[in-house]
Amino acid sequence: MRLPAGVSLLAAALAVSSLTVSAVSAAEKVNIYSYRQPQLIDPLLKAFTAKTGIETNVVYANAGLEERIQAEGANSPADVLFTVDIGRLTEAKEKGLTAAVNVADVKELAAIPANFRDPEGHWFGLTLRGRVVYASKERVKQDAITYAELADPKWKGKICTRSGQHVYNVSLIASVIAHKGEAAAEAWLKGLRDNLARKPAGGDREQVRDVQAGLCDIAIANTYYMAAMLKDPKQKAWAESVRIIFPDAATTGTHVNVSGVSLIKSAPNKAAALKLMAFLASDEGQKLYAEANSEYPIDPNVPPTELVLSWGKLVPDKLPLAAIAAQRKRASELVDTVKFDAGPGG
Repeated sequence: MRLPAGVSLLAAALAVSSLTVSAVSAAEKVNIYSYRQPQLIDPLLKAFTAKTGIETNVVYANAGLEERIQAEGANSPADVLFTVDIGRLTEAKEKGLTAAVNVADVKELAAIPANFRDPEGHWFGLTLRGRVVYASKERVKQDAITYAELADPKWKGKICTRSGQHVYNVSLIASVIAHKGEAAAEAWLKGLRDNLARKPAGGDREQVRDVQAGLCDIAIANTYYMAAMLKDPKQKAWAESVRIIFPDAATTGTHVNVSGVSLIKSAPNKAAALKLMAFLASDEGQKLYAEANSEYPIDPNVPPTELVLSWGKLVPDKLPLAAIAAQRKRASELVDTVKFDAGPGG
């Protein structure tokens, strides 16, 4: 017996609807847990979706993402972790949250220099930022400096920096340990402490602010803050009062840190996640990421933006970041040992 025409049409409509729902549910997606602010990675993710058709979902937080992934366990929706600082990248690995990725399987990742990725493939650097000196244009005439020189008494009362326990400074101190040993690093840290103009306080930008105000002559800060200050009408004068000097540029190279990415071990969308990682390491992805963050592409074959190039040439320290990360715990202990955050004289 034939069904009435209306029923046939309804059945057909339901069938089409069912197919549409199936198509949507089957669409590829990748879930990103990110310590990077959404506006800094949004242009990159839009370009990725436009190129691949893969949807991206971002969960952003200032802290606690590793603990969230742990709590979610095998049911975590997280596919990749976006973060800054070698410390957070290695901590995610140490907590057993990440999976190894073979660069032979994702050829774009092979373009990342070996010293800026985990030897076992658990994390990959994407962009570089130098830990540099911001020097007063009026009061500092020299064009070159070393990290060792920051402990020279000639700078007594002339240096500003944030807390020694901040991850950026812990990584810098860890690099000194990795290069020169613990005893030399402790002596250097004491000298740097005694050259401070005040107790460490504020963020990197506030150090540059105090140079402009005349409280200190040089500040220790990351390179990308120059771009951030130039974009802020209230901070532009701070940036224009200083110039960047890259420590140890003529010898071992300037200490760098990375923004990076890891594949989560329980990733429910592993194939899509690997496609995203490949895009991030591609020439297109590198260019977009570096432009959005005013950082240096990790692939040396991809040029930085004109603004970043105007600061001078970054010659990165070639010491593997994994070797530096291994000294972070001792670096943090040294900060307390010398009472660095108490300021001059400890």
